[in-house]
Amino acid sequence: MTMAEQRIVIFLGNVQGVGFRFTACRVAGNYNVTGTARNCADGTVECVVEGEASEIDAFVAELSDSMAGCIRRKTEQTAPASGRFNSFGVTY
Repeated sequence: MTMAEQRIVIFLGNVQGVGFRFTACRVAGNYNVTGTARNCADGTVECVVEGEASEIDAFVAELSDSMAGCIRRKTEQTAPASGRFNSFGVTY
């Protein structure tokens, strides 16, 4: 059995005001992941994603491909899953 993990992915670039968070929600529906996407005050978008590593990898890859023209760089940080999410949504 594989363990769930949490990954915090920060997307940098022209990622606000381009439908990024809603694209994240749409893409998340293709995978067994939960979490949130939110705009940060510094102009980045933060996705907190929980699930199995392979599902998170696939989600991040598809989201990155979908929004490739907007993303300049991304950072990822992994932690144990919190279990606090029951779906994937936008946080305001």
